[in-house]
Amino acid sequence: GGAWQWRRWQRTAAVASVSLGIGGYVVYNHDTAYLVAASLRRCSIAAKVTCQVSWDYYRNFPDLPSDGDSAEEQQRVLAKRSAVHLRSAERVRAALMKNGGVYIKLGQHISAMQYVLPAEWCETMQPLQDQNTASSLKDVDHVIFRDLGQHIEEMFSDFDAEPIGVASLAQVHRAVLRETGEEVAVKVQHPMVRTYSDIDIATVSVMFEFIHSVFPDFKFMWLSAEMRGSLPQELDFRNDKSNAERVEWNFAQHPDIPLAVPKMIRASERVLIMEYVNGRRCDDLRYLRLNSIDPAEVSREIGRVFAEMTYVHGFLHCDPHPGNLFVRPRDGRRTTHGHNFDLVLLDHGLYRHLSPRFRYEYAEMWHALMKGDTEKIKHWSRRLSGTDLYILFSTILTGQNWSAIETKSLAKSTAPAHFSVGSMMKQHPDILRQITDVLSSVPPVLLLVLKTNDLLRMVDQKLFADQPLAVQQHAQLRTWMRISHYCLVAIRNARSQDIHHSVSRAGFLQTASRIGRLTMNWITFWIYDAALSLYSAVLSIEDVFIRWRAKLAL
Repeated sequence: GGAWQWRRWQRTAAVASVSLGIGGYVVYNHDTAYLVAASLRRCSIAAKVTCQVSWDYYRNFPDLPSDGDSAEEQQRVLAKRSAVHLRSAERVRAALMKNGGVYIKLGQHISAMQYVLPAEWCETMQPLQDQNTASSLKDVDHVIFRDLGQHIEEMFSDFDAEPIGVASLAQVHRAVLRETGEEVAVKVQHPMVRTYSDIDIATVSVMFEFIHSVFPDFKFMWLSAEMRGSLPQELDFRNDKSNAERVEWNFAQHPDIPLAVPKMIRASERVLIMEYVNGRRCDDLRYLRLNSIDPAEVSREIGRVFAEMTYVHGFLHCDPHPGNLFVRPRDGRRTTHGHNFDLVLLDHGLYRHLSPRFRYEYAEMWHALMKGDTEKIKHWSRRLSGTDLYILFSTILTGQNWSAIETKSLAKSTAPAHFSVGSMMKQHPDILRQITDVLSSVPPVLLLVLKTNDLLRMVDQKLFADQPLAVQQHAQLRTWMRISHYCLVAIRNARSQDIHHSVSRAGFLQTASRIGRLTMNWITFWIYDAALSLYSAVLSIEDVFIRWRAKLAL
């Protein structure tokens, strides 16, 4: 009837308004007819799916069942909610794949937010990590010529037409430099990504604002803000070169860590030429076994690398998915680090500087979580997140339930107690709004640190996927102990700095007092750290016996 026609008109008006609004932005900023038409098409796809998803949630998403409802009714409501989540996620994924580029990047962000969003959304977006469309060789040659002034055949004596890797923003080809004969990897940006990037980010922002106007509890505007800050850095490959060189310099003083950073040869805004590195993704368990590489060692060294970045260097690689972490077999007898592999770190476009104050407060927060000190958790949570939702912030940060933290068993218990948005929503209907409250309040740098934590947890899960349950649980414990070690290092260093700065005069008593306080600071650190090392050694011995018993049982 009339009501239906009115609702249909409202939806049509919404799609038209959003499309025309974004279209006006495009027309104002770009003057070529082709670009305007293509941009309007991309904006229309985004606007259409935004209205479809908003309408679906508005009409079909039921409230959580009450305790008084029957079991059958509760199951029916939960199934209906899950169906809306899944249907909406599939619609959004289809739209992201149609538009490509920045939109694929958005989907990859969503897939990594498993401790923030319902499982239906994260799992539906997961294929976007690997489903990217390659640019043609003609387009690749055009970008290389525009940026470097030479065609492919002029620069390279050999250039593989088939890319060895395709991502949302760029693709990589193996080649041989004509001038030196050196085997290289050539990273080339997709030709239209930069052209559309400003428009796409503006579109995403409008999408999120529109959804927020319909659903006030939707506060994911921080995601578009984060993309707006990160994309310009990722789209300029000269940043890749400078970031990689800085990381290499940072780890030069750690010959015991098997980190390898490809040598950067030449960079422009859209083309990066670097050393070609053989190897496979770190989560390729078959490849690791064929080369007698222990996944537990790989996990441990990945953890060490990112802990050094977070707590010591303050220069953090913020996109550590398995495609950016390769393993290269080595002869352990011929390496300075003694391992039979190198951990090759790729894609250096997205880094964040962590200030000394942030590193100290972050370390204190983790230290409080390990000790289960509720009062200190409250204090440092408020300092870091800017909210009083310390329980939720703690579960997002650790990926564990609050009970494991509160009972001081985070670094002791081997029982799995993972935090799940889905299970929490069944118990607390308001949980999603609280999560968005936390994430919309925290500083931008912390958002990327949280994302990095989630990606590293996913890598760990894949590395131990085929191990006995007890070994997986021990791996989790060692992760907590490694974090504890680096937190202690950060806290020790910060307190040493405070002691040095607290004494303004250089008299004998003041000097003696300072030396005494510094000595006690170091002794306290070594006592705690020695206990962690001993416990880790015990777990390693237990793992040997667990694997031995598992082999005997086969």
